[in-house]
Amino acid sequence: MKTVEILRAVASGERSAREVCEATLERIAASDGRINAFTERTADRARAEADAVDARRARGEALPPLAGLPYAVKNLFDIAGVTTLAGSKVNRGLPPAREDAVLVQRLRAAGAVLVGALNMDEYAYGFTTENTHYGPTRNPRDPARMSGGSSGGSGAAVAAGQVPLALGSDTNGSIRVPASLCGVWGLKPTFGRLSRRGSYPFVHSIDHLGPLADSVEALALAYDALQGSDPLDPGCHALRVQPSVPALARGVEGLRVGLLGGYFETFASPAARRVAAHAASTLGATGKVEWPDAAVARAAAFVVSASEGGSLHLPDLRTRAQDFEPLSVDRFIAGALQPVDWYLKAQRFRRAYRDRVNALFAHWDVLIAPATPVSAPAIGEEWIEIEGQRHPSRPSLGLLTQPISFAGCPVVAAPMWPEGTGGLPIAVQLIAAPWKESLCLRAARVLQDAGVAHP
Repeated sequence: MKTVEILRAVASGERSAREVCEATLERIAASDGRINAFTERTADRARAEADAVDARRARGEALPPLAGLPYAVKNLFDIAGVTTLAGSKVNRGLPPAREDAVLVQRLRAAGAVLVGALNMDEYAYGFTTENTHYGPTRNPRDPARMSGGSSGGSGAAVAAGQVPLALGSDTNGSIRVPASLCGVWGLKPTFGRLSRRGSYPFVHSIDHLGPLADSVEALALAYDALQGSDPLDPGCHALRVQPSVPALARGVEGLRVGLLGGYFETFASPAARRVAAHAASTLGATGKVEWPDAAVARAAAFVVSASEGGSLHLPDLRTRAQDFEPLSVDRFIAGALQPVDWYLKAQRFRRAYRDRVNALFAHWDVLIAPATPVSAPAIGEEWIEIEGQRHPSRPSLGLLTQPISFAGCPVVAAPMWPEGTGGLPIAVQLIAAPWKESLCLRAARVLQDAGVAHP
């Protein structure tokens, strides 16, 4: 069942939250041997949360907006009583979390039911979820292929129908890449919009948290439940909730929509360019737009990510380097050894870069670009090909997402199915000015209703 159907059935009493929970746990047990999305199942907690929803109905109380909706979270979110792995071997020795992450608390308050924690790239440093410690998460569209990363377990769990909603994190594209490769919806909110308290960091100055879901409505409902200020998270700048659900019915009338060219064409395969053009046509785009300094922004994002990530893990790199993921340990070490001047220059560039990006939105409301250069590569594939040029797979899956998150703009990844990919999806990014998530969601709803954003 889709999110809207589950919520309707639970609200009406057609199905109990416990029935939905048990069916979800059975689906996970039946399918996860093939997909490997979960690293922890919280069945006892899920049953207790579902029973609490049913008890509220029995007492005649109004149900919260996500009552009975099953969900799971990337295993960098704290779950009370569970060790926060963040995809690593090193973290196995940590004590269990004492309380839930703030966003998990908010979903619980909204009536959602937590069924487990999901696989990811170690410490969120990757775009493939080919995790050496916990095994690769496989793409439900084709289990021989990558799920994307670093929130690969989140994308795969939704695509496989294990859960209708999952939480992920996105520093350089880690929600949008798995949404694109797995064919689900993803939202990277504005930097600073949602509290990050209780999540294991990768790059504090760029990390975002957000949902992946089976529909635009699910994204909007979850996002609205997750919003709110957090005085204990100095990086959370959202002082008030801005409801997005009402915006879904407004369509694109009056929206100024543009298609990104230049860099976002150069590093996109023909199939990726086709989905962007199709989305632009459907949304009534009226021009092609040049995003400023995209290549420089990507390079600067790499410098900042490597430096902050390497510095964060330096004590363990000195004493336990052998316990790190072989695909990331050298990058963490190299980042820790970068001259501090490189980091400072990258952050100074970022301030001017954001001003140039934000100036675009004086003329445009929503901008469109492919989310990934290609559809899902095979697991273990070292190279992808874009217009006859070979690029290393693991960093290059984020070619088109990194410049956007470095500016902090909100983005919805909308899944589309182009010809020429063997039935595999590639998403488009729907990008708006900071704090304008509702515009991204409005445009996404139009694509969904037009029938172009599903298989």
